[in-house]
Amino acid sequence: MLRLYNGLVMPMTSGCEASPGEVWTEGDRIVHAGPVSGETPAFEREIDLRGGLVMPGFKNAHTHSAMTFLRSFADDLPLQSWLFDKVFPLEDRLTPEAVYAFTRLAILEYLAGGTTASFDMYFHREAYAAANLDSGFRTVICGALSSGDSLSIAADDYARFNSMGPLVGYRFGVHAEYTADEALLRGMGELVRQYRAPFWSHNSETRGEAEGSRERHGMSPTAYFDSLGLYDYGGGGFHCVHLDPGDFDIFAGRGLWAVTCPASNAKLASGVAPLGGFAQRGIHLAVGTDGPASNNALDMFREMYLACVLQKLASGDAAACPAEGMLLAACSGGALAMGLDDCDCLAPGKAADLTVIDLDRPNMRPRHDIAKNLVYSGTRDCVRLTMVAGRVLYEDGEFHVGEDVEKIYAEAEKYTKEICDT
Repeated sequence: MLRLYNGLVMPMTSGCEASPGEVWTEGDRIVHAGPVSGETPAFEREIDLRGGLVMPGFKNAHTHSAMTFLRSFADDLPLQSWLFDKVFPLEDRLTPEAVYAFTRLAILEYLAGGTTASFDMYFHREAYAAANLDSGFRTVICGALSSGDSLSIAADDYARFNSMGPLVGYRFGVHAEYTADEALLRGMGELVRQYRAPFWSHNSETRGEAEGSRERHGMSPTAYFDSLGLYDYGGGGFHCVHLDPGDFDIFAGRGLWAVTCPASNAKLASGVAPLGGFAQRGIHLAVGTDGPASNNALDMFREMYLACVLQKLASGDAAACPAEGMLLAACSGGALAMGLDDCDCLAPGKAADLTVIDLDRPNMRPRHDIAKNLVYSGTRDCVRLTMVAGRVLYEDGEFHVGEDVEKIYAEAEKYTKEICDT
């Protein structure tokens, strides 16, 4: 057993309250989270929190991890030029070995920022899964079928990745409405109903995407997907910037998740998602970074801050989007959106996925409100430790991911040069 003691615990079982307590883990599970009274058992290791905070790890609910190779490569361009002139041509050169290397680099960034799971959509999924397993990191893969792809890919991936063990999962999905023809979507609807499984896609990221769907189908992407039965068993959308009132009805009625990616949407001038409207309608919210080519960081602290302050600016209401709700969305919300129901909070029987925050950093003082400090003044520099499935993968600047960090850097640099310099 492992003991985290002498600090505060924010279990997120009901809100963002933090109180003195301890967390004990055994194997990949939590066996205690909260106050301690009486005798304590024998532990294999005890970690002194030194007054720090232990809380559920962040869940990056939308990302393209292996796009680390395009970080800062194609910045300051309009979306279409960025995507079609810069990103797509280089992605055509990707190999499984490159995706493996780029993913391992991304995982280091996740861990150093307190992130314990990612919801990823990208290429060469076998290599991607291997990188996560070799690192000890948790991920859920989202399908990204486009026109011309066989539905058998989705069925095979569903069976393969959902049988790899607790660290890897898979959800049905297509890249987007504008890259998927009706035959593919109807077939995907059949799979959704066959497996009684949720469905995911990029959704209404840009105004042009939403308007294009109305021109092609006479309805928004959300309404179009729903008309084909794709949301019969839940799921959600990534970005969700340009939803209309009818879309709100579908999201609320179907219990769908909206994953907001404020940094990417701001950097690509896509817009600000209507988070206030989501809250008013009770629409489930999670937070993602999008990929490191459009963000360019994989930093959930920055996402929480931007989500809150951009919403206040867009609505003209400084009371909009309270910090506590955003913190829950970034931790518990992301877990539930991804189907990781045992990773949403710190409680006995739940997965031992957590992070430790150093509250003695200057930007975390004074402690008027720890949740607000985390969202408005917190940074990844405050992260002291990150644990996934009971294993400490990051602690005090050191990584424990089964490979030398310098080798991970070198491999990523090697494949980046091969792809970008030719």
